[in-house]
Amino acid sequence: MPFSAATTLIMEANYKWIEQHLGDDTSALRLKYGKTHPFDILQIECRRRFGAKLADTLHENPRFLFPTPLSGEQATSSALARFHASLINPGDNVADFTAGLGIDAMAMAAVASRVTAVERDPLVAEALKVNTSTADNITVVCDDCRDFAEVCADAGTTYDCIFIDPARREADGSRAYALDRCEPSVTEMLPTLARLTPKLIIKASPMLDISHTLSLLPHVSRIIALGTTTECKELDIVCLFDVSTEEAEVSAVTVTPTATEIFNFSRRDEAAATVEFGLPKVGDTVYDPYPAVMKSGAMKLTGQRFGLKKLAPNTHLWFSERLVEGFPGHAFRVTEVLPYASRNIKRYASAHPRVSVSARNFDMTSETLRKRLGVSDGPDRLFGVTAADGNRYLITATPAEA
Repeated sequence: MPFSAATTLIMEANYKWIEQHLGDDTSALRLKYGKTHPFDILQIECRRRFGAKLADTLHENPRFLFPTPLSGEQATSSALARFHASLINPGDNVADFTAGLGIDAMAMAAVASRVTAVERDPLVAEALKVNTSTADNITVVCDDCRDFAEVCADAGTTYDCIFIDPARREADGSRAYALDRCEPSVTEMLPTLARLTPKLIIKASPMLDISHTLSLLPHVSRIIALGTTTECKELDIVCLFDVSTEEAEVSAVTVTPTATEIFNFSRRDEAAATVEFGLPKVGDTVYDPYPAVMKSGAMKLTGQRFGLKKLAPNTHLWFSERLVEGFPGHAFRVTEVLPYASRNIKRYASAHPRVSVSARNFDMTSETLRKRLGVSDGPDRLFGVTAADGNRYLITATPAEA
């Protein structure tokens, strides 16, 4: 259903209906009310699908308007948007060139003096205007950011910072990862963007290779692997056009329910780091790095900074005799270390029927190892690993914080 100037009145009239049916089965709602309440059912479906990701946004604005399910899928989570906002300076004049639902724009508006939110889809742009109508420092522009950038360049309009999150889809709908294959192509826009701002923040796919990405972009001052405790969500690339940067700082940033953990380093420091290898024993603590740390490429420096040993060059687990605070990852107390041998495989499930399996530098996947051992998921962890001596081991551990 297209929006109109009366959208806010429609939402006012139907808000109670949406609240009343929030817990109902949406398939049943479509059968009964599909012709009379399609827009309201869409709102219920989107709240159910994206309620966790956009929890803060929906709490602050219970009448938040979803124009399409796709806009919810593509939206930044509330937690990651707050981190994006931390990358700008207080009082900055900012432009979000790919605003979408405006989650990033709204987070930045809490820090910036002014935010220009550019969205090319008219339906999404109108919803964005409604959702930001109470923010007096957000201006919504419905335009293709490439055309808008050219207009700004011709007019001499500048911004303190520009944020851009290009769509990662090819014309045929397949996934795109490289910056020059996304829509719009950031690499093609760079000359124009450099005329508009001294600072560009690019939100990119976590599938990008960091070294290759740095070779494509000039003036990168910082590249950030950003994620949660279970997944690396994206790479954020900060370019400073008015500064010549010899080497970008690399950051692994993990957003947890209670904090944001940041591990900063340079690739030069990582290359110079040294590692001691070994095999943990019962009572030791094993450290499993967060996904953002793994993506950042801190394969040696992480252990060196915390005084840890590593299992093998390509087995990215560390360990120590005592629990070390502050490691950017999960910690587990070792309860058993067994050689991966037939006698141990056969009896393992009887001793540990419920344990989560994680294969690291093993010759099989975690799921294959789980089936071979005959265990089901549980609170403890089994690491199937290859140690520095070339032998394989089963390391059973329990969460150190438990």
